Amino acid sequence: MFKVKVFGKKVLAVTLATVMLTATGCGANNTKTTSEGGNKDAGAKTTEAATPDSGKKDSAAMTTISVYRDCFNVGVPDTKEVQAVQDAINAYIGDKINVQIKLNDISNSEYKDKANLALANGEINLLWTANWIETIRTDDLVKQNAVYDLTQKLPNYDIYKAMPDWVWKSSAFNGKNYFIPCYKESAEGYNLMFRKDLVDKYKWDLSTVKSLKDIEPMLKDCKTEGLKYPYLTQKTSMFFRYYLNKFDFFSQDSFIAVDKDKDAVVDTLSTPEYKEFSSLMGDWASKGYISEDDLTKTTTDTTTQTKDWGISWWTDVPNNDEANTRYKQDVEMVKITDNWKQSNTTLGSCYTIASTCTDEQVDACLKFLGLLYTDKSLADLYTFGIEGTDYTREDGKVKKSDAGLYNHSAWESTSVTNLSLEVGEPDNKVELYTTFNDNSKNSIANGFRFDKSKVDAKYAACQQVFNEFGFALENGGYKPGDVDKAITDYQKALDNAGYQDVLKEAQQQYETWKSVR
Repeated sequence: MFKVKVFGKKVLAVTLATVMLTATGCGANNTKTTSEGGNKDAGAKTTEAATPDSGKKDSAAMTTISVYRDCFNVGVPDTKEVQAVQDAINAYIGDKINVQIKLNDISNSEYKDKANLALANGEINLLWTANWIETIRTDDLVKQNAVYDLTQKLPNYDIYKAMPDWVWKSSAFNGKNYFIPCYKESAEGYNLMFRKDLVDKYKWDLSTVKSLKDIEPMLKDCKTEGLKYPYLTQKTSMFFRYYLNKFDFFSQDSFIAVDKDKDAVVDTLSTPEYKEFSSLMGDWASKGYISEDDLTKTTTDTTTQTKDWGISWWTDVPNNDEANTRYKQDVEMVKITDNWKQSNTTLGSCYTIASTCTDEQVDACLKFLGLLYTDKSLADLYTFGIEGTDYTREDGKVKKSDAGLYNHSAWESTSVTNLSLEVGEPDNKVELYTTFNDNSKNSIANGFRFDKSKVDAKYAACQQVFNEFGFALENGGYKPGDVDKAITDYQKALDNAGYQDVLKEAQQQYETWKSVR
């Protein structure tokens, strides 16, 4: 049995590094809110907000917008090919919506810095972002007043009708829409994942697995098998994942959540569920079912591609067969939570419009997105590039070129319902995604967003405390008999970091949000 060394009571407050926007850039004083809920540049000419999407327009009214994209599939974007794709897009959309784009494909390693700088300089109209990407994430952009309030404008454009109503409600900030989500899996849920060869060898009856404790006999088999990782946590804290049916972890941290039964923000450390989970992990570790490697984060991201593990976890998606390819072996799944629509589930990939845009530029951005989400030819071009150069087709499906000059994925490009299938994807992919999203449950706290601006430093300090205490508790770092004291010490360290102020602020905000929910 391994044990965690606790590093005393002193907690270092850490703050999130963000790029501050200048007074002349996005969110600056030269923008103002219109009576329709949008923003417009103080010196810009006002145009009609509700401009129809379709129909040819006067060529003299062509509007050019600057589009910034993060490249995940190409290390260094090929500027000539990006230019060629841009020219092809413009040739296709020009007489349809009287819009032209300036396409900026930025490598993932440079995107955050370059996009922030371009925002500060007023050089972006439309950009890709997400709730997990540091320094330019959705919450930061709203906080900095860097993005346009689209609430009143959206219903007048095709993009609004291209996705279900719940998408707009789930992605809103206090009832206001600043973001246009990429329509993909828009709910969160988790599965237990079993190596199929072990299922067959030991004749495991997966229908008996209803909770975490039910896999203990199987973990015993894995240990007998001599596996290094009978249960592989993938160096991940899982409380705020496995307990979604009970809690809405609105901040993606395990120490604070909305109790769905109580409809109130609670301190999760004081709940029986947290003790139950931490004790179970400690028990499994003491029996050799969890390796110290997960606790010390020395397992690798490719460990799941080996035969060293028996049971692990998987984020539920519309096509769970993807795991077989990703992990280079067949696996079987058992759902351990329901799938939930929550405030963060729709913002894992989205677009937004800079607050410095004129009404004319906002109009152009929304027209472009409307066409991108409803016109398959544009969606394919924007995502996969030019047919014959960047991809070919096999039986109607996209086969990406090995050259990889231009290469994006559906999840960060458009709606999965409006895109050609890739080779290897199931023919019923769209149906799988629609069923997945439509059958997911709606969290009672869906739409609530915690504004941490009043408690930023204290919240960051609490996250540091979690790194010292919580991660260990959730990865088997304490024997079951030591869990009570460890949770008490964890709570005390959190309180010393200002946790009670954080909790009170979240509770007040949630009650206010509930009054207009």
